[in-house]
Amino acid sequence: MATIDRSVERAGEAMQAYTLSADGWRTSPSENLQVLLADLMHWCDATQHDFDRILLKARDRYEKEKNER
Repeated sequence: MATIDRSVERAGEAMQAYTLSADGWRTSPSENLQVLLADLMHWCDATQHDFDRILLKARDRYEKEKNER
């Protein structure tokens, strides 16, 4: 349960950072949430792209090492 509590706390901190920003003061809470979620989706896409690229390299390396034995 402590992990879930910490996750909720981090999400609250992220929302607070958006809300307290200069832009946050000019927008509604639901708009802040939309911006935060869109930013998170961009981050996930970028992270997944990097992971996929690295995974392909790791598979190539694994195959080379396996064939060298």
